[in-house]
Amino acid sequence: MTKDKIKQIVLDIIAEIAPDEDLTEVKPEIRLREQLDLDSMDFLDIVMELRKQHGIDVPEAEYRELESLDSCASYLLPKFEASAAA
Repeated sequence: MTKDKIKQIVLDIIAEIAPDEDLTEVKPEIRLREQLDLDSMDFLDIVMELRKQHGIDVPEAEYRELESLDSCASYLLPKFEASAAA
């Protein structure tokens, strides 16, 4: 699993929960909520889809790790690797 693949997974989930958002210009280093019209429920949906689709659990205390695509990739990479090794 690569960071780019994880970024694409997150973008795919956002496309599912917010189909009207234009994701073509999302900058990986800028907070997602600053770029997209995502509210707290959308954010929870992202976390729930990570769990449902990929078995990745994100504790509430660590939600801030998912602020941007870059931070998502850095935070989720070891979780994907651990899940693949299990």
